[in-house]
Amino acid sequence: MTKLKVGKLDSDVLEKIVLEKIRYTRPEVKTRAGVGEDCAVMDFGSYECVVSTDPITASVKEVGRLAIHISCNDVASNGIQPLGITLAVMLPEGTTQEDVEEIMGQAAEAAEAVEVEIIGGHTEITKAVNQPVIVSTAVGRAPAGGSSSAKDMRDGDFIILTKNAGLEGTGIIAADLEEEIKDILAEEELLHAKSMLDSVSVVKEGVISGSIGTSGMHDVTEGGIYGAIWEMCSLSEKGAFINESLIFIDPVTKKICDYYKINPLRLISSGCMLIVAPKEKAKLILQSLGRENIKAGVIGEVRSKEEGIKTLKGDGSVSEIKPPEADEIYKVI
Repeated sequence: MTKLKVGKLDSDVLEKIVLEKIRYTRPEVKTRAGVGEDCAVMDFGSYECVVSTDPITASVKEVGRLAIHISCNDVASNGIQPLGITLAVMLPEGTTQEDVEEIMGQAAEAAEAVEVEIIGGHTEITKAVNQPVIVSTAVGRAPAGGSSSAKDMRDGDFIILTKNAGLEGTGIIAADLEEEIKDILAEEELLHAKSMLDSVSVVKEGVISGSIGTSGMHDVTEGGIYGAIWEMCSLSEKGAFINESLIFIDPVTKKICDYYKINPLRLISSGCMLIVAPKEKAKLILQSLGRENIKAGVIGEVRSKEEGIKTLKGDGSVSEIKPPEADEIYKVI
């Protein structure tokens, strides 16, 4: 009997024991379950219905807020605005009424910020969990043929990254392990780290970029920047060449990652969006994001599959970007 590691299943394991078990298909489904796919897309006549489901399991203090953003970000990675979201909320024994009020207050505030309606779900106290777990499902709508897909990536396309690596992971560690790290961070650094959870939405950059036109987008969740790049390349059957020095890492993130001996480029990074676009559209996207004060920059380009998925490191060496494994956050939380 093979025991599995904590975190998302490795891509090859997911393919073998989960995806290959799915046999029945319907003609209305245009984008199906697959490694690197953020969303399913279904044919609704003159519209496409875009759906994504994700859990929040690593954070406790910000679980309500993150549950909204993680699934809405997936829908936004298809270049469209999420409309509705459902929440399945499982809470451990000992949960108080005040705890539930705080979680739903966070969720309601986050939903209002990204203009998505909480349209239903389920809430229960259960012995099956020892900390709050929320599974959210977001739904969006696009004109037929109007959603983005990483399958459209082409050789020479630019790869854009918004914000900074390890964004969500930094915020989770600061919020959940404040007592443990307050000795290595100044007070203003700790506040800055916590504030990163205010920037975990990528809905705005997704909708802006989708309106201009992309060759695919991917919000950066478990597996970090390099995990997301690998997943996009796997889905599109392309390679990539990344310049690691162009990936911004906040000094506070670096300090936390050095303390825990974890890699910020493999750390959960909701709030970062990978946007792939032809050169001319990439320029328009960067200009449009800049007008909205969203930090973004080109970090590499798409190459042929034969050239592999590689990164130029700070010391001048070139190494292969390997498939994502368990996120670095699980070494800490």
